[in-house]
Amino acid sequence: MGILSGNPKDEPMHYGEISSVWLASTAAKGAISCYQAYLNHAGDKDLKKIIEDLIDQAELESKELDKLLTENGISPAPLLPERPPVKLEDIPAGARFTDPEIAAKISADTAVGLVACSQVMGQSIREDIGALFAKYHATKTAIGVKILKLNKDKGWLTPPPLQVKRPDNA
Repeated sequence: MGILSGNPKDEPMHYGEISSVWLASTAAKGAISCYQAYLNHAGDKDLKKIIEDLIDQAELESKELDKLLTENGISPAPLLPERPPVKLEDIPAGARFTDPEIAAKISADTAVGLVACSQVMGQSIREDIGALFAKYHATKTAIGVKILKLNKDKGWLTPPPLQVKRPDNA
């Protein structure tokens, strides 16, 4: 048997895993706060549903990651205060995020989250940590598909320049 064989939960976390798990927990807590604000600003009901899904996922990640940290003797970052609900019409027009802005931001956040999950999966030597981030990756992928469909259906997607006609290689 190797030095790190047996139950992965009995193995120590290496410094990269500790840092990545702590950072992911902290990022999830920031996402909860930010997405609660976006929920106040959003007007489209389909967008609000996706934001609620993102909040639920971030809350799950924060809880699971904090438990992992605590079980390994590491103090997680504190939770941020919950944002109170606000009526959309009470937010001044110049201070309000628009639905397309929110959709673009959550699209970018989800893409960055996928890359971060992949990085942790690649650096992990504890199978349970790699599997946990694989689970988060799969969920973020599914939510990302919903966001892409929403952006296309609502006309909010701004694609990069498309190569419709290729130049001749003569």
